[in-house]
Amino acid sequence: MGAEINQRKTEHIRLCLTENVEGVNKSTGLEGISFIHNALPEINFNDIQIESSFLNKKINAPFLVSSMTGGSELATQINQNLAIAAEEKGWAIGLGSTRAFLESDAHKDSFLIRKQAPTAPLFANLGAVQLNYGYGSEECQRLVDKTGADSLVLHLNSLQEVVQDGGDLNFEDLLPKIEKITKALDVPVGAKEVGFGIDGIVAEKLYNAGISYIDVAGAGGTSWSQVEKLRSKDPLKRAAAEAFNNWGLPTKDCIVSVRSKLPDVSLVASGGMKTGVDAAKAITIGADVIGFARQLLQAATESAEAVIETMNQVELELKMTMFGIGVKNLDELKNTKRVSIMGRSLLEKNS
Repeated sequence: MGAEINQRKTEHIRLCLTENVEGVNKSTGLEGISFIHNALPEINFNDIQIESSFLNKKINAPFLVSSMTGGSELATQINQNLAIAAEEKGWAIGLGSTRAFLESDAHKDSFLIRKQAPTAPLFANLGAVQLNYGYGSEECQRLVDKTGADSLVLHLNSLQEVVQDGGDLNFEDLLPKIEKITKALDVPVGAKEVGFGIDGIVAEKLYNAGISYIDVAGAGGTSWSQVEKLRSKDPLKRAAAEAFNNWGLPTKDCIVSVRSKLPDVSLVASGGMKTGVDAAKAITIGADVIGFARQLLQAATESAEAVIETMNQVELELKMTMFGIGVKNLDELKNTKRVSIMGRSLLEKNS
């Protein structure tokens, strides 16, 4: 089983780097949001502050490295570069699914990145469906302890599992099992999708079960049904997956939906995030932290320095957006009226 998982993780990375694995005619929805330029910002660009917090730790920017990979030789190089960069830049960072770490010692260094990122907020990651396949609070706590993580995130990937050869398909009665995990672990437990999105109704159920933060992981970026379609040796699954190439809730809609139901939950926006402008848009509609994944992946195959360069660009783009509308911190960005949503200007509405 361990060798099989390791092979799958390598194939996932290769496909995400070399193939078109985004949904077809599916966007984040953020293109419907635009900012209203302020020609007289009345602030000093050098005074703009983008510090935030996640998992009760300070981060230098409202950004995290989303869970991507682990459990292969290539994943080790990628995760170590990402960890070095996250530590240097003060971003949070997530591990790819750590199930492989419990089932095999092969490539364990792809998960043991605390030495590269000793202070960064770090979260381990497990498929929630594994709670129906023998995993419980003991295994989850062991993952947290072995990785030195500040949190565990449970990922929800039902459609990916259907297309994946040998996928785990029993998603029945997961919510009470999730609740048991949230009560048993000594760290916060989050929940995330993998690119099809979480709406407000589902988020509310998770929150009431004890989930501390929601990562919507909406549509508009990588489609894991498309990734698994490219891997699958089953012609029936490959054909069926084509019908789902534009499936999912756009990231923008997820943010709005979750925030409307849960005004105070810690909300991570990921799924198709490419620039600091995207991040600024997500923050104005309710996100607290923005997750980047495939945007960092190519750089992570090269060096930590290449990842840092990409991170620097994203941070600069966020600050330039804030300067362009005349806000000097994230609270002001969240409350700005210099934004137009689907052609409706909040500035004019509130003037």
